[in-house]
Amino acid sequence: MTVDVDLRRSPLGHRAAELAEVLVEEPFLPQLDVRTDAEFALGLRLPEVDRVTGDEHRAALGLGPDEHLLIGVTGTEPGHRSLVDVSAARTTLRLHDREVLEALCSLDLHPGVFVPGRCAQTLVAGVPVIVWRLDAGYRVLVRNSYADHLATALLGARQVTSGVAQ
Repeated sequence: MTVDVDLRRSPLGHRAAELAEVLVEEPFLPQLDVRTDAEFALGLRLPEVDRVTGDEHRAALGLGPDEHLLIGVTGTEPGHRSLVDVSAARTTLRLHDREVLEALCSLDLHPGVFVPGRCAQTLVAGVPVIVWRLDAGYRVLVRNSYADHLATALLGARQVTSGVAQ
């Protein structure tokens, strides 16, 4: 008899209650890094740099001229220079408060500029991340090793932007 046991641990699972007013962690989101000149990969049209095709469940993010991050997709496919599963390297944070993110990020996140379907590689609180604008809020993809630091910084920014004394 075989028993499947999931030994994965969310980088921020132990802080879920503390973080609930600022963010929700979406751990274990399937992520594939693709290096290719193709127009499609695993059924998704590959967008230009800083754009997103698909939806929040299954999408392609344009990170560079020949680099894309596929979200919610698994598998392999011939014809690409590189296709690497990077799911275990990052966790995903969902935020709804633009002001909290703006306090720690130099991107212009105004809704008329950073519209749904846009993404960018940037620094948030000095941490390299990918910010993805959704219809309702933002996804911030961060390396697991930086997740705790970023969560703490976002909590601090929430206190400052809401006028709560630290």
